[in-house]
Amino acid sequence: MSLIPGEELIYERVDDVVYARYINRPDIPRWVVGGNPQKNLFADYNQWSDMIEASKRYPTLKKALDKVETIWYTIKDETD
Repeated sequence: MSLIPGEELIYERVDDVVYARYINRPDIPRWVVGGNPQKNLFADYNQWSDMIEASKRYPTLKKALDKVETIWYTIKDETD
């Protein structure tokens, strides 16, 4: 998501999920920006797919996803 320069945001929390929305743009729906990762992390395949695609443009995200992958395979190897 690209932010609109100069537009102010407001953040709202509902049931451990944090949303952002533009104060003066009611036509644009709010979106999830954070929350309890145990409840919402990778809630669906589309979100995961979007993150992988974005990681091609954002090196910091790529590095974080690489760490997640390493942790995943470490845990997976321990349980196999």
